Amino acid sequence: MVSAVQTDVTRRGVLAATIVAGVLGISISEAGDLFEQFAPLSGSAWRAAGRERPDSLESPHGPATVTIDAEGVPHVEAEDERGAYYAVGYQHGYDRLFQLDLQRRQMRGELSAVVGDVTLESDEFHARMDFPEAARSTWEGVRETHLGPLVEAYAEGVNAAIDDHPLPLEFELLEFEPKPWTPTDCFLMEKQITWSLTGNFRALRRAVARDQLEEPVFEGLFPERMDHDVPILRIDHDHAELLGEVRGVAADGADGDPENASDGNDSNESTDARSALADWLTSFESTPGVGSNSWVVSGDHTDAGTPILANDPHLELLTPPIWYEQRVRTPETDVRGVTFPGVPFVIIGANQTTAWGVTNVGADVLDCYTYEFDDEDRYRYREEWRELETEAHEIEVSGGENRTITRRRTVHGPLLEREDERVGVAWTGLTATRTIQAVYDLGRAEGVEAAVEATRQFDAPTQNLVVADADGGTAYVVTGRIPIRRIDGEVVDGNRLFDGSAGEGEWDGYTPYGDSDWSGFVPFEEKPHALNPDVLATANQRVADDPDHYLGVAYAEPYRGQRIYDVLDDTLEGTTAGDTDLEFHRVLQTDTRDERADHLLATLLEAVDQSEAAHEGRESLEDAVETLSSWSQHMDRDEPGALLFARWLEHYREWVLEPLFEGTSLDESYAPNDWIVAELEPGSPVFEAHERSRAELMVEALRDTLEERDAEGWDGYGDWNTTSPISHPFGAEAPFLNYESRAADGSRATVNNYRVESAVGASWRMVSQPGGEAWGIVPGGNSGDYFDEQYDTQFGRWVDGEYKPMPLETPAPVDAFHVVTFTEVDDA
Repeated sequence: MVSAVQTDVTRRGVLAATIVAGVLGISISEAGDLFEQFAPLSGSAWRAAGRERPDSLESPHGPATVTIDAEGVPHVEAEDERGAYYAVGYQHGYDRLFQLDLQRRQMRGELSAVVGDVTLESDEFHARMDFPEAARSTWEGVRETHLGPLVEAYAEGVNAAIDDHPLPLEFELLEFEPKPWTPTDCFLMEKQITWSLTGNFRALRRAVARDQLEEPVFEGLFPERMDHDVPILRIDHDHAELLGEVRGVAADGADGDPENASDGNDSNESTDARSALADWLTSFESTPGVGSNSWVVSGDHTDAGTPILANDPHLELLTPPIWYEQRVRTPETDVRGVTFPGVPFVIIGANQTTAWGVTNVGADVLDCYTYEFDDEDRYRYREEWRELETEAHEIEVSGGENRTITRRRTVHGPLLEREDERVGVAWTGLTATRTIQAVYDLGRAEGVEAAVEATRQFDAPTQNLVVADADGGTAYVVTGRIPIRRIDGEVVDGNRLFDGSAGEGEWDGYTPYGDSDWSGFVPFEEKPHALNPDVLATANQRVADDPDHYLGVAYAEPYRGQRIYDVLDDTLEGTTAGDTDLEFHRVLQTDTRDERADHLLATLLEAVDQSEAAHEGRESLEDAVETLSSWSQHMDRDEPGALLFARWLEHYREWVLEPLFEGTSLDESYAPNDWIVAELEPGSPVFEAHERSRAELMVEALRDTLEERDAEGWDGYGDWNTTSPISHPFGAEAPFLNYESRAADGSRATVNNYRVESAVGASWRMVSQPGGEAWGIVPGGNSGDYFDEQYDTQFGRWVDGEYKPMPLETPAPVDAFHVVTFTEVDDA
């Protein structure tokens, strides 16, 4: 008898072959020959289609029960934590095995062994950085702690899933098998997460830009600071009372610590540009636009009288999603939320009493060093010549010739090289870190005080943590290790290249690939904190106007932060004052008003009205002016005004920047953000270099927009702003693996964050009232198995701004999707 599941699997197999046939322009029969795996009831992929969740399993770590709810979320319950995390590992291994292996291969520099030479450059970069060695050092520091057995049990669970089931479809398509999962691999995933949030070579690219642009143009496009008034910690007379007890920030009107860093415009800033190297490294930096929203309001402003916390991290959107939702109940805690596959513990979530979320700080935790080399390839370090640490490393290439590289290190860390250009790199993730202990402790925290204390061990990445508890406590803390740099004894910022031979900017207490004591880093008590704030919002904007220590300069534009604070201020203090509930915060989290329109729209309309060029072809612009004038400034999928504004801004950026970058090596990766472009005044040296006015460029950009709209046949914003960029890693070759493309709301500047140009957006949405209800949604499904019913069940709801409940309750077996019982291994 063919079951309903088998019937659905057969349908998907036929659909897959049909789509492949259409893409390649061949017959379905030929597609079946090409992808034998997809022929119903035959071929190696049918083994993948036949994967079934077991009803019972043995566990070497004692009994556990996994109840998978109707949304595909496992509720793991066990008396022994080892038994619980063995089951968690099994679930990750079953639901996300290809994702686990792919990310591990990327970080190890082993992609080419599977997919060929197209990933050689990526493998070379990752091999030179040697992330696995940093992961090994981290595991060595954790192994002997109480978390060591839990991580080992998790790894055993992943391997049991590998051994017990046919491999997922992707392995059959690529014809390889995963290696066993190890505890070190868990920490390699931690390094991957940390790199995706803090790994950037901004100082190197800044030096290249300074070298290739006229100084006035450079200063206009690359200011040290975005001069807005929307920091996270609003230390001013109107808002200070909302922040509670504040630490690590100068009081209103005061200067920061006199030992604070200089502003980076002094004569010590290096302009030793390395263009080819910078261009190569740009491909491996954190994805542009990575950020997040979070906020917390105290119980004084909620209908239930207890705080509400919201968090939506903006990360790369993939098929399957980056996050995995789980609940784990043991005698120690009952915690639900999301983690990254490969990491055993909940990273963002809530337990019985406490909820927490994180956003990226944008802190400067990577430095580049230049050196003097001699003819024997030694480098000078202070008063002596030193040999580089070297190691030959072979990169395996499927179907091609293997590549052997020489990994080199200096006292500061790995030496990265391209076309005879070299820099040494120090990064806080390249040493042993204790972040997993902090994450574990957050899951067990019984209140704000314990959660804040847990962050002492949150070494990397640097995050804005917001936390709230059922007793009314709220807090904000900057986590992560933040280096203090000095040149000749003077504290300086890190937005520059340092002379490594002179020992400039070194981090005291930092040991690459070893154990660091962090003695030369900002003390925990001196990092920005706010204890018991009434209202606080983070959107990756500047932490504070005057922090006691230099944090960084890679902050986001203020648009999202401005909108969140405006809505909260108006509702909680202003003309519409009143209590808020969970629904209010869900609506705010999916808000689509674009503050860039407030910044630019009136100027554009004025430019059209006054421009002689516009009058020459006035009729072609009248409809556009009317559409933009009546637009609500919300980036909704059916809005014609949203389409015109979004595409106009892209064309305006091109008109402003492309002529300036012409004749240089600078590309789009060097382009300043929207706020900087919008702030360029008519008399800016940028426009003097153009020999055309700002108004003229705005009008030309609008003409281009109208031509593009008509040529493409677009009507509303959703005709362009679709989810099609959200794809499976092999979605281009096998598009049936992607989610269905849909029109979407939101932009890179809206609270409801979606960036069609980079497939970055709200990778998880959560709104929680500690001790009460919580709601969340992932952009896809909890399963990464194409043939699983839970592959894409949440995607449409995520696009439409809907949520599902997150109860700390196990569904009854009759309501569950599946139940797996782990029994203790019978030694007999």
